[in-house]
Amino acid sequence: MTLRDQLHRDGYILLRQAIPADWLDALRDAFDAGSRPSHEWPLPRRADWLHSLLDTDPTIQAVCRLPAVLAAVGALIGERFFLSQVEGRDPLPGGGYQRLHRDMWVERPGDSIAAMAYFDDYGPENGATRLIPGSHRIEAIDLDDETPAIQLSGHAGDVLVFDVDLVHGASLNPSGARRRSILAGYSAERTYASLQQTEHLRNVRMDTRERFEPADFTLP
Repeated sequence: MTLRDQLHRDGYILLRQAIPADWLDALRDAFDAGSRPSHEWPLPRRADWLHSLLDTDPTIQAVCRLPAVLAAVGALIGERFFLSQVEGRDPLPGGGYQRLHRDMWVERPGDSIAAMAYFDDYGPENGATRLIPGSHRIEAIDLDDETPAIQLSGHAGDVLVFDVDLVHGASLNPSGARRRSILAGYSAERTYASLQQTEHLRNVRMDTRERFEPADFTLP
């Protein structure tokens, strides 16, 4: 089975140490500098998370354009795509829990992909992501059944790329340790007009006009 076949079967790939180690301090600084309380966002964010407005930072943008990330995104979307949004997230001590859920595609299943890039080590102790492999291909699924879910763990510099239809959710941060990350959204070009209409609500400040061709990138 090729890596591409595995990616389509599982609905995600965890790219270990995809971010150069010498970028991490700058990325953490960008996250902390952009942190905003819930009430300062156009649509209030959850109070048990720290959210960061950082989408115009050049190092953040470089992470979103890492060739391995774009290769995985392109393999899943399967057509010309663009970077639609980037936001920083960090679960506060005792917070961060999410029920298992799916995010929404725009016009067709598979047209929206997410990438979560970790700036701190992550695992059960600080609320790492849970997911159900292959669940993006299952229409009817019990979101309250945690039995098939796995919880990720790894190190700063890892990047998780996944289909937004994949059942997933953050976990409680019991230790209070930092788990700074960015969540980047990528979408098929055909969705551009629809997503432009909500940019002000999502606090998108970056230029989203750049386009990427799946054929230009090769999976690692």
